[in-house]
Amino acid sequence: MPNQQPSSSSFSSPTGGLSFSAASPSRRRPPSPSPISNASESNPKRVRSEYTFSPSILSNSSTKTAATMSAKMQGKRPVEVIDLTHLSTPMSINHNIPMQPHLGPRKLVIKNLRPVKSAGVDDYYARTRTELEEALTAIFEDRPTAQPLERLYRGVEDLCRKGPEESRALGERVRARLEGWVVSEGMLGQLIAEANAGVRSGEEQGFLTRVMDKWKRWNIKVVLIRRVFSYLDRSYLLVARGQGKEAQGQQQLQGINDMGIGLFRRVVFGSRKGDTPAAVGEVMLRGLCKMIEIFRWEDKGDYLLVKETIGLLKLFQVYNKFFEGRFLRESHEFCEQYAKKWAYSEPKYLREDHEQFKHQGEDWSQAIGLSEYASKVESLLMYEGERCSLFNIDSTTKNLFLLDAYKVLIEQYADLLTTSGSVIRLLEVNDVKSIWSLWRLLTYRGLETRLKAPWEEYIRKTGAAIIADTARGDEMVIRLLELRRACDKMIRDAFEKADVFVYALRESFGHFINDKKNTAAWGTNTSKVGELIAKYIDMLLRGGLKTLPKSLLSDLKDRANDEASGLAATGDEDAELDRQLDHALELFRFIEGKDVFEAFYKKDLARRLLLGRSASQDAEMSMISKLKSECGSSFTHNLEQMFKDQELARDEMKSYKNWLAANNRQIGGIDLSVNILSQAAWPNFPDAKIALPKEVWEQISSFENYYKTKHTGRKITWKHNLAHCVIKARFDRSTKELLVSALQAAVLLLFNTAETGILAYEQISQATLLQGAELDRTLQSLACGKTRVLTKHPKGRDVSRTDTFSVNGAFTDPKFKIKINTIQLKETKEENKATHERVAADRQFETQAAIVRIMKSRKVLGHAQLVAEVINQTKARGAVDPADIKANIEKLIEKDYLDREDGNYVYQA
Repeated sequence: MPNQQPSSSSFSSPTGGLSFSAASPSRRRPPSPSPISNASESNPKRVRSEYTFSPSILSNSSTKTAATMSAKMQGKRPVEVIDLTHLSTPMSINHNIPMQPHLGPRKLVIKNLRPVKSAGVDDYYARTRTELEEALTAIFEDRPTAQPLERLYRGVEDLCRKGPEESRALGERVRARLEGWVVSEGMLGQLIAEANAGVRSGEEQGFLTRVMDKWKRWNIKVVLIRRVFSYLDRSYLLVARGQGKEAQGQQQLQGINDMGIGLFRRVVFGSRKGDTPAAVGEVMLRGLCKMIEIFRWEDKGDYLLVKETIGLLKLFQVYNKFFEGRFLRESHEFCEQYAKKWAYSEPKYLREDHEQFKHQGEDWSQAIGLSEYASKVESLLMYEGERCSLFNIDSTTKNLFLLDAYKVLIEQYADLLTTSGSVIRLLEVNDVKSIWSLWRLLTYRGLETRLKAPWEEYIRKTGAAIIADTARGDEMVIRLLELRRACDKMIRDAFEKADVFVYALRESFGHFINDKKNTAAWGTNTSKVGELIAKYIDMLLRGGLKTLPKSLLSDLKDRANDEASGLAATGDEDAELDRQLDHALELFRFIEGKDVFEAFYKKDLARRLLLGRSASQDAEMSMISKLKSECGSSFTHNLEQMFKDQELARDEMKSYKNWLAANNRQIGGIDLSVNILSQAAWPNFPDAKIALPKEVWEQISSFENYYKTKHTGRKITWKHNLAHCVIKARFDRSTKELLVSALQAAVLLLFNTAETGILAYEQISQATLLQGAELDRTLQSLACGKTRVLTKHPKGRDVSRTDTFSVNGAFTDPKFKIKINTIQLKETKEENKATHERVAADRQFETQAAIVRIMKSRKVLGHAQLVAEVINQTKARGAVDPADIKANIEKLIEKDYLDREDGNYVYQA
């Protein structure tokens, strides 16, 4: 064999780039199993020349290379390379290599290849087939192959080069060996027997684990076999798959990878045309669904095994056929069981914020049960969605499952989730978490609007209870604002700012605020809420934020919402006060009787301006601007006039002092300041009879003479009970400046002339002309309050007619200027009622004026049209009942402003 065929060597042509194989008589090439050698054997007269390009032979080294691929494959001795550097033929030469001297031309003889016998080739093919069989057996038995994998690969290549029939036979043999091993040689035989015998309940998971272990081992074997038979897989099998079946009824060969997957799938799940899986597949599916069920109830198990199994089902293309339907059916049953477990069971997990339910009625258990059900279902849906992604379940299956879960857990229990009593209980304790869970659940099925009815019922019920509570009237506005704040937070955090709940909130507040049934307990026909909102704003503008409860102060989220709404969002005190005024105005917008608010706000504003009790002048002007933008300029005309009067008064006092200086008239040591108010813009205040000190009376008389001289025909009415002053008081240890009212100053100045330093109650009354409650409150503020500049004998909190008073010489205070507040009398019921009656009377006059204006422009109008237009014109200041409008129409008919003709009203010019 070694000397049967000559070896060949190659060299480069200098021009054409061709190389010639030169035969050497000393060595012969072994027979080649390639189809080329067979061609030479069949036609021995044919001249065989090989043309290859091999630039490496130009080297002068003695390196030897292998002659041919066949010689390499058969492990033969390599052919020596002939040194041709001495030839005279021009060629590319590396000049760095030493060259032999030129010896002249040489003759190159090229001979034909000698024919070889076919017996050696057949033996090679047979030996190659045997080696491949042994290699398959070794791979199946997890043993190393006897031959190197490269040699096995070359053998497969040579067999495939022999011809299509050899390739087909090799592919069918590989398929037969794979099929035999996966079924009958122990791969799945035991598992098939177990599945056919029946796997007991509870052992499916172990069976599934063994199947997946077999698959992993099988996959490793198939990958190794595919490497060995890669040439077959990439040549013949690839072409066969592209061409399809060659003949009718002939089985089409698959790729090795598809072949391995298909064989394993057929054994485990049966034929593709079957409607039910094979025994092994049935147990696998049962075990897989059992593991998923354990995850749902107990949240434990081998999630990686579940994920790999589902991935295997997708690889086998049986996911949709066998698994998806079973998964959806069992998920449906699970959801029904879960809903029954939590929907009609006693509460088991009582949170801290649910403890108060026990003391609020019989339906506390239902409310807690609803909260628990919503929380559990929300958590379940969230975890199920995550588990579907974790287990690599298709998004289509996941969506089908969640839609079915929404229907079972939410839609079928929608009546339970929207039970009015239970939802109201959750709203009463401000359980944002539970309401948010309810909202989220209902949004999955588009049922979130069913929470609107209990939401409105809760707001109206709670608001009506607050307004009708006459015992806590002073806290009404604060409680309403707390309710509004809680509702705003509920909309923001639970209802995700849904417009339907925002509109329901506004409608509900407007309903219970203007419902006369709620204000019937107060005994007024006008808005009680308007009065109390005006007093609340007065409290804010007098005392600032320190008068507010902490529950109404804004947090970071409130500031963010205010900033988004265009309101002040900084954290300083002025911005916070502005926010609180805005919140009060939100309640004001719901009021239909805004004339009541105007009357009380005007009265309180006058006191703040005259007594200097405003916490911030900027806040006062800001409030006027807000009211003007809300109600129009006619609503704030008198309020703006009050500020203008103060400006005019300051100019008037400046003119008066210049007049005094020009006439050299300095009266006493008193610095007088007078506020001149127009009676139309300012409210009426009760007069207080008082005997002023001589120095003060002289100053007042001087100014009155000046004013009447300057403005002829005007009359001045002094309101001494609204006056205030600063006096300097000397005590034993220090000197202080006291900021007091005119009544307090009149009492204190009496002690300058008291001989014994002690004055009795009756003496003070006779000297100041103060009597009754005015004198009691004045003395009480000086001797019984926090700042006691007088000492009462005997000591006590109440003042009686037998008490005596003296200066408290031991009085001390760290501040130099001390403000002594007067004890304000609470507004009596009679005064409050009178204000409401005055507002009601003004409303009747405004209604009559509106009727006259309308009829004057329209001349003739029907009753319904007239009533509608009157309501439209008067609604800005206060709602008027149609019965009141009809009564005013009758009064105008009596006064001959209107007349009736043919069922219509006619204006009488």
